[in-house]
Amino acid sequence: MNGGDLVSRLQWTHGHLDGLELLAALRREFPQTLAVISSFGAESVVLLDLVAQLDKALPVIFLDTGELFDETLAYHRQLTEMLALSDVRVVRPDAADVKRADELWRTDPDACCHLRKVLPLRRAIRGFQALADGRKRFHGGGREAIRTIEAGEGGMVKISPLARWSQEQIDNAFRERRLPRHPLVAEGYRSIGCWPCSRPTGADEPVRAGRWAGAAKTECGIHRISKPS
Repeated sequence: MNGGDLVSRLQWTHGHLDGLELLAALRREFPQTLAVISSFGAESVVLLDLVAQLDKALPVIFLDTGELFDETLAYHRQLTEMLALSDVRVVRPDAADVKRADELWRTDPDACCHLRKVLPLRRAIRGFQALADGRKRFHGGGREAIRTIEAGEGGMVKISPLARWSQEQIDNAFRERRLPRHPLVAEGYRSIGCWPCSRPTGADEPVRAGRWAGAAKTECGIHRISKPS
C-alpha cells in the first residue's frame, strides 16, 4: 500500500475520531513507529496529557533549538515529571549548524528554522512512520483547514488529534484535568517558540500573530518534514 492509499484508509477508518480516541487508534495502527512532537509551549500540555493517559512510554520529541525561553525549558522539566513521561527525547541541532544559524533569525528566519528545527527533527524521526502534533484549526495562520490525519512528505503520516478542538475545549481540558499553564501565558504569550521570534499578542489578534511578527512567515517547516530514508 502506497502512502496516499494508507492515509486515505486511515482517514476513512479513523477520520471521525479526535483527541484520546484518535491517538489510541493510531497507536494501534503504528504500535512501534508512532511518535509525538511537542514544543512544550502554551497549550502543549493538553496533548501531552493525552499521551500520559494512553502510554507514558510513547516517544515524545522535544526540539531544543538553543534559542528557547528559560521558562519553556523549565516547563519541559515540570511536565515530564508531573506526567511521568518516560521517553521524552530532547533533540538539539548539531554544533556546526548552531554556529551557522547564529543571528540568522534577523536576516533569514527560514534558514534559521531549517538548521535549528527541520534538520534535527529529520534525524530524530528516523524509524518512525507516524508523527502526532498539537496543531489546531482555530490558531489560524494557514492551519484553518488541517485534517486530523494527513500525508506528510516522504510517506510520513501526520496526526493532529486536537485539530478540530476549539479554544473552549482546550480551556476546559486545562480546568478539568488541572493542567498547569506555561509561565509565559500570564504575560500574554499565546504561541511560544524561540525567544527572538515570539512576542505577546492581544486578545483581538490571532493566536499565532506573535510568531515571526511583521513577516510573511507563519510556519517553521517541521510540519512538512520528510521521513528520512
